[in-house]
Amino acid sequence: MLCGCSQNDERTTIQFASWGSKSEVDIIKPLLTDFEKQNSDIRVEFMHIPQNYFQKIHLLFASNTAPDVIFINNLYLPVYTDFLEEFPKPSEYYPQALEALSYNGKLYAIPRDVSNLVIFYNKDLFDKKGVSYPNSDWTFDDFLKTAQKLTDSNVFGVSFDEDPLFYLPYLMSNGGGFYEMEKQESRDAIQFYADLRKKYHVAPLKSESASATMGQMFLQGRLGMYLSGHWMIPKLTEDAGFAWDVVQFPKGTKGSIVQMDASGWAVSKNSKHKTEAIKLVDFLSSKESTEKFKTSGLIVSARKDVKESSKVFADAIITSVPTPVKPDYRELLDRIKKDLEPAYN
Repeated sequence: MLCGCSQNDERTTIQFASWGSKSEVDIIKPLLTDFEKQNSDIRVEFMHIPQNYFQKIHLLFASNTAPDVIFINNLYLPVYTDFLEEFPKPSEYYPQALEALSYNGKLYAIPRDVSNLVIFYNKDLFDKKGVSYPNSDWTFDDFLKTAQKLTDSNVFGVSFDEDPLFYLPYLMSNGGGFYEMEKQESRDAIQFYADLRKKYHVAPLKSESASATMGQMFLQGRLGMYLSGHWMIPKLTEDAGFAWDVVQFPKGTKGSIVQMDASGWAVSKNSKHKTEAIKLVDFLSSKESTEKFKTSGLIVSARKDVKESSKVFADAIITSVPTPVKPDYRELLDRIKKDLEPAYN
């Protein structure tokens, strides 16, 4: 709740739910205060849910007490489309972002940010090994050879994560995908990914990374290349003791294709204050508000008129494809992860 309000407060109260770190909340709260100043007849009750967000949102929908405005992402969107208002598709957003937050051709949330994956690389390690920096035209073969040149007894060439999020680009760039796991293209991509660890040993085994995450290993200088997203930039900017840069994911048989995910603001279909809720969504999704999220370094904007400072991330948006999500997506990922664990270990 943003204000101490008297019992005689006659403003319309709307609830807004979101997850977010402290740095993100520090942006959201002043924005909501500005919104209240510009809309003196509306009060916003901010429901910050930092953990188990979608479990709690699910319970709120089930009990018919959902917030008026809900921050949501494309990975969970199909589960809630029956409970959300539809929006007309605005023109100032990347088409991929709108597609990611649509289901059966209907838009259910106005995008705030997009998320995709790139290769972060340790320039100091490349220089030390005399390895040329990668460029946007590199292939899976170039990627493997680069990883081999970087690998020694102390350093692995590339990260390896068993979360399906991190090997979907290998599948998509080779013409496969999670819903096409029986295709030869998917099988070949999985084999290539497994071989990075087991055949070529350019990526760490579980026993070699121990309890360290891939992000921690990259910060420690133990990885030459690291597949991750824009969310790593604030951490690397603050903590990396080496020069680093980013490059697009290498090209498979179908090019460099990584998944596009998006987050945005939705309005509950059962909201009793839809006009006010839509006003809040319009305010939060404005260019001015988006600029404030963007300046923090937390997001890649879904709006085309809020320019991305990194050409690599901007180019990755254009060549990316929205993650194909259906209501069974979470169950599918759990099954794939379980099925592939033996192949990776």
